[in-house]
Amino acid sequence: MMRFASLGSGSEGNALVVEVNRTRLMVDCGFGLAETVLRLARLGLHPEDITGILITHEHSDHIGGAARFARKYRIPVWASHGTLSWLQKVGDELLRVIDSHDSFVIQDISVHPFPVPHDAREPIQFVFSDGLHRLGVLTDLGSSTPHVDACLSGVDALVLECNHDREMLMKGPYPAGLKQRVGGRFGHLDNNAAATLLSRIDVSRLQHIVAAHISQQNNSPQLAQTALSAVLKCSSEWVGVANQSEGFTWRQLN
Repeated sequence: MMRFASLGSGSEGNALVVEVNRTRLMVDCGFGLAETVLRLARLGLHPEDITGILITHEHSDHIGGAARFARKYRIPVWASHGTLSWLQKVGDELLRVIDSHDSFVIQDISVHPFPVPHDAREPIQFVFSDGLHRLGVLTDLGSSTPHVDACLSGVDALVLECNHDREMLMKGPYPAGLKQRVGGRFGHLDNNAAATLLSRIDVSRLQHIVAAHISQQNNSPQLAQTALSAVLKCSSEWVGVANQSEGFTWRQLN
């Protein structure tokens, strides 16, 4: 049985847990040590329950708490070559290199990384599998690619970035340079771009869809839900939301 939950999603910190049997992988660790422990406890987990940490890229909201958490609890950390240079404080004995095109296995979970367009050294995202079900995690990219679409096609669950509403971003308080970065092809997906990606992939097996990394200044959960539900032809309430303060609780794949 595979299930997954989020500790929180947004510019102030990100972390997500994927569980199959007693294997539990944490994707990113962007919260401080005490906050990460607190948020794990909300999910009924202790730090010692985490099998490994996988890092998508080196931005602080994804990597900020990883080194201290990994050192304290002696948890191995997987990251791409480009991201590893930002993880030296973890200690070489805990670091594992990911090739962004090679799948690998951590106990009961198969991990399928893939590269994405984002303004980082070597950013990756993931599809996880227990042999029966596939969970796609896609946040922090400015645009999709045919390879990204192919990796996500046919997943049973998808955590999908809906960072901003483009009109809100352009009319909002951000300086022009930041607007260009966030809205650019190496920035973050807006609601319409996320919906367009969703329209291109096979969603026939989809049990769960969760809108993630939603900007608190330039978007709203309702706008993200409306954009994705229009593609799926479902009620907007069926589309889940990963928020900054609580993430979302366990979702199970059957």
